[in-house]
Amino acid sequence: MRARSPGKGASGIETEHRTAMKTIDVKDLSASDFYRQMISVIVPRPIAWVSTRSPDGVDNLAPFSYFTGVGSRPPTLLFCPARQRDGRPKDTMANIEATGEFVVNIVSARLAEQMNQTAASVPPDVSEFDLAHLETLEGQQVRVARVKEAPVQIECRLRELICLDDGPGGANIVLGDILLLHMHPDVVGPDGLPDPQHLDAIGRMGGLTYTRTRDRFDLPRP
Repeated sequence: MRARSPGKGASGIETEHRTAMKTIDVKDLSASDFYRQMISVIVPRPIAWVSTRSPDGVDNLAPFSYFTGVGSRPPTLLFCPARQRDGRPKDTMANIEATGEFVVNIVSARLAEQMNQTAASVPPDVSEFDLAHLETLEGQQVRVARVKEAPVQIECRLRELICLDDGPGGANIVLGDILLLHMHPDVVGPDGLPDPQHLDAIGRMGGLTYTRTRDRFDLPRP
């Protein structure tokens, strides 16, 4: 077999220089330092704007960028709330543990500033809906407020909560069964599916950077 000559791969990196890649061992960095590496390479990340309601009736709202769909049989999604610096669960996770219900609201570009406001650390008795001047809609199958302005709202019931670490900043996985999918008529295309152009969702990059999802391309399936 004839040896391949050095060239450029799909990534544009010369194959003969790949041995000089920077390699990071997880053990060599603190959790916070490795977190910065992860959020810089796992991009773009969709944003789960999760609304919950406390047992006392306070509506909570917070964004999480470790979020994705799991599957359609059954329809499920997950997001990953980290614990606070003292190891206590964040309000979102505490509410879900108590009630077993939540809503994932999709963030369009026009809601970016208000989404960012709800990332602030506030006491549990303060509603981020009020903080960001957002209107609510009641859930139909869950007793949780939805973000009225959000183009898509997904009502969920807790399937499983997996604690990976119960220490400061510890990771958790919230798995939810999807019960209802609400879509604003303005984002629904002629085929009955949400139109990405009208949805205008944003994604999270590293640091303070976000991206819009209007820049797209198609590839035929082989």
